[in-house]
Amino acid sequence: MSEKRNPLFLGRGSYRQRRLADAARLLPVLGAVLMMLPLLWPREGAENVPTTSTAMIYVFGCWLLLVAAAGLLAVWLDPTVSEAETEDDPARGS
Repeated sequence: MSEKRNPLFLGRGSYRQRRLADAARLLPVLGAVLMMLPLLWPREGAENVPTTSTAMIYVFGCWLLLVAAAGLLAVWLDPTVSEAETEDDPARGS
């Protein structure tokens, strides 16, 4: 009856690595949404129409933020932890 149980939750390190990998996978989706927002801006003939220079600053600003976010995620992600190692984690219960 004194059977040793596996922990119920993932270890902190592998959990954080999985969430960072999820964030890296969602970054292109976020980039696509941000790059499509200028398509919703008002067209000619409406009041307060943004200029082309404003749109270009927005696009390159988004691009710069995406590059910085990808760089940070690349630094934080641990290349020694592979997807196969986390799949075989006994703490997952599968």
